[in-house]
Amino acid sequence: MSVTVRVPAKVNVQLAVGAARPDGFHDLANVFLAVGLYDEVTVTPADSLRITCSGPDAAQVPLDASNLAARAASALAARHGIAPDVHLHIDKDIPVAGGMAGGSADGAGALLACDALWGTRTPREDLLALCAELGSDVPFSLVGGAALGTGRGERLTPVEVGGTFHWVFAVADGGLSTPAVYREFDRLTAGTRVPEPEASDALLDALRSGDPKTLAASLSNDLQAPALALRPSLSATLAAGTEAGALAALVSGSGPTTAFLTEDAATADRVAAALTASGTCRTARTAASPVPGATVL
Repeated sequence: MSVTVRVPAKVNVQLAVGAARPDGFHDLANVFLAVGLYDEVTVTPADSLRITCSGPDAAQVPLDASNLAARAASALAARHGIAPDVHLHIDKDIPVAGGMAGGSADGAGALLACDALWGTRTPREDLLALCAELGSDVPFSLVGGAALGTGRGERLTPVEVGGTFHWVFAVADGGLSTPAVYREFDRLTAGTRVPEPEASDALLDALRSGDPKTLAASLSNDLQAPALALRPSLSATLAAGTEAGALAALVSGSGPTTAFLTEDAATADRVAAALTASGTCRTARTAASPVPGATVL
C-alpha cells in the first residue's frame, strides 16, 4: 500500500518584509499564489524512515533527517505516538533552492500522505500547526490557492482571485540560500526605518479583478534587491523576459528563480522560448495560477 500526494510550487506576488525580530525572523505581508508546477510525494510502509528522490534537480535534495519531508513524517508520528517507518519518495519537478517553496511543498506533501497512510485522521488545524512548526511556507503548500501570509508568513488568510494568471519561471543555475538573502536584506536596510509590512490594497484588488495588466502594475518583492546584490546576473534574466513580452518580471521569493507575468498562455510560451534562447537561465517553465494545494492522488 502507498499514498501519493501532489503539491504545487508558489510565487509571491507581494513580499513585504519588516525589520528583523528578536528571534531572527522577519514579520511579513506575503501574498502567495500556488502555481502549476508540482512535486509528488509517495509514502510506503518500510522498516525505518528513508528518503529517495527523482527528477531534474534530485542530486541537490538532501536525503537525510534534514529533509523537510522526513521532518514532517517524524513530527506527525511523534504527535500520534507511532514510529515514522516509511519510505518517502519525492518526484521533484519544483526547482530546488529556487524561491518557489519546493522543500516546503515536500514537507506538506509528506504530512498529508503519512496521515492518509497511517489513518491518523489529524484535524486540519493540527496539520496546519505542524506545518507552521516545520517552516514559514509549509502551511501555504498544504492550503494552496491564494492567501495572505502574516507573522513570518505562516498565518494564512484566503485571498479572492477573479481569474487565471499565466506565468513563466526562469530557473537559474545553482540556488540561493534564503537565510543569506535575509541577511543581505538586513545589511541593505541597516540604519534605516523599515516600515511594518502590510498587504497592498491595489494588489488585492488586482487579484480580484483577474486582469493580468492590473496585477503586473502591483507586483512587489522586498527581497529582490538583496537577491540581485548576491546574484547580479539575474538582472539580465529579468531584462530578457521583459524584452520578450512579459507584462512584469520579479525575483520569485528569495530567488534565484525569476517570475514573469504574461497576458495569456500563448505569450507565456513565447516568453519561455525567448528566455531559454537568451542564455541567461538554465531553463524556463510555464505555469498557471492559482491551483489547489496538497492533494491526495
